[in-house]
Amino acid sequence: MTTVATDTGVGALLRGWREQRRLSQLELALRADSSARHISFIETGRSRPSEAMVLRLAEHLDVPVRDRNALLLAAGYAPRYTESPLDAPELETLREGIEQLLLGYEPYPATVVDGSYTVIAANRAVRLLLAGLPEHLLAPPLNVMRVTLHPEGLAPRIRNLREWRGHLLAQMERQIALSRSESLRALYEEVAAYPLPEAPGEPDDREDPEPYPYFALPLRIEHDGQVLSFVSSISTFNTPMDVTVAELAIETLLPADPATVAYLRASTA
Repeated sequence: MTTVATDTGVGALLRGWREQRRLSQLELALRADSSARHISFIETGRSRPSEAMVLRLAEHLDVPVRDRNALLLAAGYAPRYTESPLDAPELETLREGIEQLLLGYEPYPATVVDGSYTVIAANRAVRLLLAGLPEHLLAPPLNVMRVTLHPEGLAPRIRNLREWRGHLLAQMERQIALSRSESLRALYEEVAAYPLPEAPGEPDDREDPEPYPYFALPLRIEHDGQVLSFVSSISTFNTPMDVTVAELAIETLLPADPATVAYLRASTA
C-alpha cells in the first residue's frame, strides 16, 4: 500500500465521527467495503483517502451534508454539495413545492424550518395558534423552539408542558449529536434555561393526570378557551444534494381528536 504523509486533518475528523457513532475501525471497514488497516492508516494520516472513499465513509457514518463538504476540503478535494440561498433561481421548484405542501396541509398547522429551527414558511393555521403572543417573539427570524418554550410564548398554554418540553429538548440533543452544530447547541442552552411558567392561581404541575389515549405523545394546547390536541409529523427531503435543502424540515401538527379537527375547520374556513 502506498502511504502518503498528510496534514490535512481529514483522518482526525473521520475518527471523531466514527467515535461519535460508536463504531470500531473494523465495523466501519466492513460497512464501507474496506479494511480495518486502511481505515487506521487514513485516521492516522499515513494514507490519503480518495474522494470516493471520503464520501463512502461519510455516508456510512451518517455525516450531515454540510460536514461532508468539510471532510472533502480537509482531504484536499473540492466541496461536492452546493449551499444555495433559498431564494436562488435554481430552487424555484422547491419553493413552489413547499408552498403547495403548506397549502395542502390546511387547516392543519404546518411549518418549514431550517437546521436551527428558524421558520422559513408557515400556513394560516400556524398563525392562528400564535395569535396574541408578544411581538418580540414573533419578529423575524421566528424560531420554533423559542416561541414554543419561552415563558411569554406558547409554554403557558401547553397543558402537558413538562412532557412536551422534554420531548423537544431530547430532539435537539439528538440533532446536536448528529450535526455537532454550535449554533444549535447555543439555542439548546438558551431554551433549556427558560423557567417553567406558572399560570396565575394554578399549581406548578398543570398536566392532566390521566394517561393519554393516543398513539404518540400529543401536544395539548389551550387556544381560545378550548384544549386542542396534536401529534407532530416531521418530513425531510430524501437524498439532498444541496446543504440548504438537506437542513430543511416540514413539521405538521395533525389533529389527535375529532374536536380539534372541527375547531380547525371552523376557524380557518
